Amino acid sequence: MSHWQPSAAFDALRLRARLNRLVREFFHARDVLEVETPMLSQAGVTDVHIAPFSLHFSGRTEGGPATRWLRTSPEYPLKRLLAAGLGDCYELGRVFRDGEAGGRHNPEFTMLEWYRQGWNHHQLMAETIELVQAALALVGRKAVGVEIVSYRELFQRSLGLDAFTASIDELQGALGDVLIDPDGLTRDDWLDLLMTHRIQPGFAAGAITVLHDYPASQCALARLRDDGDGYPLAERFELYLGALELANGYHELADASEQGERFARDVRLRQQRGDAQIPPIDPHLLEALAHGLPDCAGVALGIDRLLMAMQNTGKIADVLAFDFFRA
Repeated sequence: MSHWQPSAAFDALRLRARLNRLVREFFHARDVLEVETPMLSQAGVTDVHIAPFSLHFSGRTEGGPATRWLRTSPEYPLKRLLAAGLGDCYELGRVFRDGEAGGRHNPEFTMLEWYRQGWNHHQLMAETIELVQAALALVGRKAVGVEIVSYRELFQRSLGLDAFTASIDELQGALGDVLIDPDGLTRDDWLDLLMTHRIQPGFAAGAITVLHDYPASQCALARLRDDGDGYPLAERFELYLGALELANGYHELADASEQGERFARDVRLRQQRGDAQIPPIDPHLLEALAHGLPDCAGVALGIDRLLMAMQNTGKIADVLAFDFFRA
């Protein structure tokens, strides 16, 4: 097949246009403002699980460093807008991540991210479910069920393990005959492997599963709270349709000092593993948090993955006009 032709069928492109329209109507009806923020930033994401792209600006750089980073999400500038007093807002646009291409991954993809002031992650879960159900209705479908379950409860039910107290040996043993090189793997790595290899495949096809309240070690940019048993929880959630992860949300951390410490820890981990490029910490975000981020919850949803679920395909190329190999 000639690579000049699109990777997606025309019906898939028309469905994307309908979904984009639905998203905008959904948020317009709820008085959530659409905004556009920079795709190129002076700082990149420090998260050790995300690989950003960088590029060099060859012109005069009176406004900052020549090295710029393609955004992996619009999270940081959206939070700056919230801190400045804009109110509830969202962005629907392209983001970029290095690392994988093919199958369910494309280095350039479309993300929907939105923030709700005065909400916690449980309230945002409900709205995210509502949006996914509205999207499925475009193709005459509805999720066959909705389950909301805590991270700890899911591990206990699925594997008979307490995800917060189990030893690494117990976690490794629970993988069974899955062949994994254990060298250098952390406790969170083992938990992630159990999720992807043992738990996610068992999620009911066509059903929405929302997993919430993660171990504190997986907090990212989420707030922490005590679960009552002496174990801190990260107030975050992930939403799945079948076994496919669609969205990741937080009750957002607003403490600039704590966020700065988390960023610094990420940088140290990147240095320890010898990353060729280490994105600088974003001072603008920390300044915004210090100024005052309103109590809010935010979520990022992969539009391409939602389209994949709507069309019952496992290939992201089927929902892109031109995937990475045809771009």
